Amino acid sequence: MKRDQIKKRPMSDTTLANLECEDKDYRELDGNGLYFFIQKNGNKSWQLRYKKPNGKWSWLGIGGYPEIGGQLARKKAQELITDIGKGENPVITKQERKAKELEHSNATFEALAKEWLDAKQSKWVADTMTRNKGALEKHIFPVLGNRLYTTIRPIEWMNHLKGIQQKHKIYEQVNRIRSMCRDIYDYAKVTGRIDYNPLEGLHKFLEQGKKENMAHVDEKDLPALLRAINNYPTPDVQIGLQLLAMLFSRPSELREATWQEFDLDNALWTIPEQRMKKRREHVIPLPTQAVRLLHELKSTSIHSDYLFPSRSNSHKPKSDTVFIMALRRLGYEGRQTPHGFRHIASTLLNNKGFDERHVEAALAHVKDGVAGVYNKAQYLNDRRYMMQWYADHLEQLADDSVIQFKKNA
Repeated sequence: MKRDQIKKRPMSDTTLANLECEDKDYRELDGNGLYFFIQKNGNKSWQLRYKKPNGKWSWLGIGGYPEIGGQLARKKAQELITDIGKGENPVITKQERKAKELEHSNATFEALAKEWLDAKQSKWVADTMTRNKGALEKHIFPVLGNRLYTTIRPIEWMNHLKGIQQKHKIYEQVNRIRSMCRDIYDYAKVTGRIDYNPLEGLHKFLEQGKKENMAHVDEKDLPALLRAINNYPTPDVQIGLQLLAMLFSRPSELREATWQEFDLDNALWTIPEQRMKKRREHVIPLPTQAVRLLHELKSTSIHSDYLFPSRSNSHKPKSDTVFIMALRRLGYEGRQTPHGFRHIASTLLNNKGFDERHVEAALAHVKDGVAGVYNKAQYLNDRRYMMQWYADHLEQLADDSVIQFKKNA
């Protein structure tokens, strides 16, 4: 659009967007001393023409376009004109406003939360970071993210979180979100930015709900589940479910596993510390059934570093819902989750008399405090025997060769 085609001022958004550059830089009056500046290289910006106290005219840049649109540019120009009318220096007041805007932008709850997330980067595995960041982006940032975190009152937090619970019926997830938001404020408190936490004590007034994310079948229903898994139609997902049941690792640890972590000759899987929840390397002795399944998976899989690569991108693992959806298709929604295999193994192995220390080491459970730092014993020989026994036991359950004795009524 040529500038001689401008029909009205202030100029419309369409006009601002379509004005063409020329051989030389030029300005077009928008109104009330505000000009639209178009450079010959195509850059566009806003400038205010004003008179200095000495009577000389000068130009003051307001900002680039399209970052600053017409409506905002006119608002900023009017503020500066008001300052000039009061005898103030518009250059100084512009700088002061910019500093205040920057201070406010860094004092929003979203900015504080992102700073807190950055601090958690070295402590959380990728799945945890994705899940927690996603929960904040979905449920908190759209409503409270742009608010100054010092101005959000406890009653606002309670009403918002209660509203999410009532609307989506996600009681446990909302309690986790509340816990994160409380920690975010604690972070602001220990860094000297606030004196009290508006979420303190809020947990007493939220519905707790029932924990369903670790659902698992009873021992009597385990044989049927194992047989269903063995008949799952997609080969790689079938192997994934079999390995989850047999090795009872965390689902993300298996889903994101790479081939370089495995020493199949020595039947060992070494998960590096950066992929572990407690940031400690974890070694899993592999039973013969697992080694056989891994050889089978490797012989049929596409070329990828991952055991379970995404169909659309072999450089990424499958979606975090792959095993959840597989169990759902088998009819186990609400009855068995991928994580629930850990509960089954823990219960079964403890009931069969295996040493609790060996079971806890197999589950990669780390004690808190000094004991957790210094107790690095992994009991590999004992666990190798235990893991082989467990794989054999699952195989026998699936084959229906384990006699189940009913308890007397």
